[in-house]
Amino acid sequence: MKENVRIGVVGAGAISQLAHLPVLSKMRGAQLVAICDNDRPKARALADRFGIRDSFNDIEDLLEIDDLDAIVVATPNHLHEPHVLAAIASKVDVLCERPLALTTRGVERILTAAQRADCKVAVANNHRYRTDVQALSRFIEGGELGRITGIRAGSYHFKHSTEGGWRTRRPEAGGGAFLDYGTPLLDLALWLASFPEPSRVTSHMDRGRGAAAVEDAMVVQLECANGVSFLFDVSSAYVGEVERSWFEVLATRGSARLAPLRVVKELNGRPTDVSPSGAAGRESAFIQSYRAELAHFLAVIQGETPYEPPTDQVMLHRTLETIYKSAEEGKEIRF
Repeated sequence: MKENVRIGVVGAGAISQLAHLPVLSKMRGAQLVAICDNDRPKARALADRFGIRDSFNDIEDLLEIDDLDAIVVATPNHLHEPHVLAAIASKVDVLCERPLALTTRGVERILTAAQRADCKVAVANNHRYRTDVQALSRFIEGGELGRITGIRAGSYHFKHSTEGGWRTRRPEAGGGAFLDYGTPLLDLALWLASFPEPSRVTSHMDRGRGAAAVEDAMVVQLECANGVSFLFDVSSAYVGEVERSWFEVLATRGSARLAPLRVVKELNGRPTDVSPSGAAGRESAFIQSYRAELAHFLAVIQGETPYEPPTDQVMLHRTLETIYKSAEEGKEIRF
């Protein structure tokens, strides 16, 4: 086992600056060896800031580094698939920011290529690694709340100035409010519910002007074959006092809410608060989730933790495509 996993970061945008670079630069067992971005001066400035030796503006140059073990892909959405495939072709393991690709077929191409090359690919579904989510997962897996009957989740965000940026163009972004804010909620809901088979969906979106515009808001009602129902409500153009998010699990013998975690269980015929107690963390849930996610990725590369290919992302992306189809056609779609 190597003392350090040598990692390159591809993409020098906000998520790299806020999470990947600061966390990896201080993480035991990780060695940041290179950063790549099409804005070379920006990449060089960040390399100097975090003590990284090499900077590039072409991923192919980064992938030629001797003994490179893994890369983190944090580029615009439409570049995820080609960048992940390039890493696999170079026998380099990958952690990719969501979405893994813009289509289900793209996800399948990555999984096939990774299997053939014996490479490990992980998706940055960081919410799964939050301490409150992990605690909730234990309640659910232990049967404490009975059978899950539904999940209700949403996220309202103020409109930010991204005029002319890639996030406003669907061919590059893949979607707007729902892809940005709804996808992590959908992934978390499916994961906590053990990925039930979707049966039908109805969705409505408010979209900007132009054929290539992304949506500003979306409401989705998703029903599954086992009777579980999901409801998602997201907006990236919210006008209100504060931005807010919510996530609630409904079950036959209880319920739970996240951020902060509140668990209510039926005991002796009465609803009883059984929320776990504990000291508040010293860092934000956002940074904590990325720290846990990256630590898990390193452990997988080092062989300390079993590798599980992200095959569940095929179902996630099929569901996403059907959600958008329902919104585009304005009708219920059956899977």
